[in-house]
Amino acid sequence: MENYTGIHRSRGPSAVEDDQAGDESFYSISPLVIPGGIDVSDSEKAEDLADNLETQLQPVNDPSVPGFIEMVDVALRSYFLSSASKPQLTTPNEVHEAIRDLRVSKAPVPNGLPNRAIKYLPKRAVSLLAHIFNAVLRTHHLPPTWKHAE
Repeated sequence: MENYTGIHRSRGPSAVEDDQAGDESFYSISPLVIPGGIDVSDSEKAEDLADNLETQLQPVNDPSVPGFIEMVDVALRSYFLSSASKPQLTTPNEVHEAIRDLRVSKAPVPNGLPNRAIKYLPKRAVSLLAHIFNAVLRTHHLPPTWKHAE
C-alpha cells in the first residue's frame, strides 16, 4: 500500500468500520501552488489557506470608501453644474410608491430600521420624507452620511 496524504471518502456510518477492516477508500489531494512554492501536506495547505482568507476577510473599520465618495462628489458636481433651471421635485405619492416597492426580506439599513417598519410609516412621515428629499434637491446639499455605503 502506498503512503500518501488523502482525505477519507465517507460512505456513511460504516466508513470507520471499513477503514478498520483495511478498506482503502482514500483519494489524493493535489498539491497547493502558492507564490512561495508548493504545499504538499495537509497542514501546510490548511495554514496557507487560512492565511489567505485572513488577509482577504479583514473587518472594515471605516465603512466609507474614499474612491466611492469621490465618485459620488464628481457626479453630484456634474449634476449641479448642469443648466437645469429648477430641480424636478418629488411628491409624497412618489415616495410612497418607492416605499411600497421595498423588499421586506432585505437586511435592515445601518441604523437598524427594517424595510417592514418603513412600509408601515404613517402618511405624515412619508410627507415629511418628501419634504426632506425636496430640500436636498433645492439646496443641492446631500448629507455626508448619504454618501456612505456598506
